[in-house]
Amino acid sequence: MDDLAGLKTTPLTAWHRAHGAKMVPFAGYEMPVQYEGVLAEHAAVRERVGLFDITHMGEIFVDGPGAEAWLDGLVTNRVAGVAVGKVTYTAMCKADGGVLDDMLIYRLGAERWLVVCNASNHDKIAAWLRAHAPASSVRMDDRSDATALIAVQGPDARELVGRVANLANLRNDIAALDFYTAFACPGASGEWIVSRTGYTGEHGYELYLPNADALAVWEELLSRGADLGVAPIGLAARDTLRFEVCYCLYGHELEEDITPLEAGIGWAVKLKKDAFTGLEALRSQQAAGVPRKLVCLEVTGRGIARQGARILSGGRDVGFVTSGTFSPTLKKPLALALVEAAVPAGDVMIDIRGKGVEARTTAFPFLAARTKGDPKAPRQLT
Repeated sequence: MDDLAGLKTTPLTAWHRAHGAKMVPFAGYEMPVQYEGVLAEHAAVRERVGLFDITHMGEIFVDGPGAEAWLDGLVTNRVAGVAVGKVTYTAMCKADGGVLDDMLIYRLGAERWLVVCNASNHDKIAAWLRAHAPASSVRMDDRSDATALIAVQGPDARELVGRVANLANLRNDIAALDFYTAFACPGASGEWIVSRTGYTGEHGYELYLPNADALAVWEELLSRGADLGVAPIGLAARDTLRFEVCYCLYGHELEEDITPLEAGIGWAVKLKKDAFTGLEALRSQQAAGVPRKLVCLEVTGRGIARQGARILSGGRDVGFVTSGTFSPTLKKPLALALVEAAVPAGDVMIDIRGKGVEARTTAFPFLAARTKGDPKAPRQLT
């Protein structure tokens, strides 16, 4: 336990410890990496429903008459003009186009917004926002330490969220939530925010709660979801789930020296916007030809390609693995890699611990996300 000393905790940390979770340091927090095991937890989310304690994420509320234009000028996607209740995936960049963080921005009201950033980048993003905030017309309220966040993911997520006592009379509102939308409602100890986004490729919801409400809601979800086979899920399965549907993870596919165009999230970059930090650099990169691209690899030789493993094509070093693991759903070793844009589709080699291992490019993504249609529809495995 010494390696966990001094770390932040969440309102659910004691519960995790009491229920046998393996706890690890993560982004300055003591977090559960697994309970029953990665394979069982991964399957629970793909087949039924799982609960994630992701309280470590950053929540920065912004309001004021200047908030809309200010946020729009800081991020790559368009947030100005979006409807109240809309959630936007975007990136925040440096002037050279490198990614400071990828994030969600919620429009909660005409002048009220919520910026949700990665735990590892919270301090950096909070400082960046403060440094670039106008002297007036914008107010920031960083509630990261006061806000608990529970994600409910899987084909049965909608049914389970609708069973929470405080949300039971809002079942129709929950069912009507489109992908990447949200609403606020009163909770036991203050405002709750319910959204439908997700990081697993399954139908899912997020519950933003005051810390005081977190344990009761967590235990209620487990109790009311017993017949659905609900399970608590750790960080390890969260990673394998996002990996299979090729969702970027900061520190892997995204970094300050990787642009969103290189990382394959160009759809979240609006180069026709009037202005945002990094716009000119990204326009120049697009015009000159994006030098690197994110590709999917199936490892056909023996071995698991881990982050940093070098990619060889035609006997030349052309890039590196950003994420790699054995896919629990597809039952084979896979990898995401950032390689030179000119690398042709086909066979490559991966240097795994000094040994060349065969691999080949494959279709993107490995597994289609099941987030917009019937959450229980059969999924085609590739």
